[in-house]
Amino acid sequence: MTRRAICGIILYYEEKLVVRIIILGIDPGIAIVGYGVIEYKNSRFVTLAHGSIQTPAHTNVEDRLMQIYDELDTIIKMYHPSEMAIEELFFNTNQKTMVPVAEARGVILLCARQNGLSIAEYTPLQVKQSVVGYGRAVKKQVMHMVSLILRLENTPKLDDTCDALAIAVCHANCNGSRVQNYYNLRK
Repeated sequence: MTRRAICGIILYYEEKLVVRIIILGIDPGIAIVGYGVIEYKNSRFVTLAHGSIQTPAHTNVEDRLMQIYDELDTIIKMYHPSEMAIEELFFNTNQKTMVPVAEARGVILLCARQNGLSIAEYTPLQVKQSVVGYGRAVKKQVMHMVSLILRLENTPKLDDTCDALAIAVCHANCNGSRVQNYYNLRK
């Protein structure tokens, strides 16, 4: 069999191959956890759900963490994602909230692992680069591109929700790439 014939067979099977994954994107927080659930099928996006888990202020941390776990568990059981993409912690100015956010992130990772999801982590720079094409993009540019890519009629009102959708899109764009594998070696 010639090389050309083999390449033709491979191309035929690649065209018939359907790549479909459901991705849960998470923007972690203690007061607001943004989430976005997207389906990525043959290089096309469908938004299944997006929103936020909001915990009341002046509530003890244990109750807030339990609420995050319970609501996230419900979302996972409802949409059956196979993968979760979460933003790595980045603190530029407000280091006071670092510990509670890290605790919430730990609960989120635990919930995902207990539900059998594979987990990928991305920096804000990676997300912006993947969604906008520029790692130093401003929030408005990210929101605009997320709306265009996912064909949303209305841009989500909360930044956390939009960020979660951007993280899910980033994961779909990077899934299986060497860059994504490199950044997730530390797990």
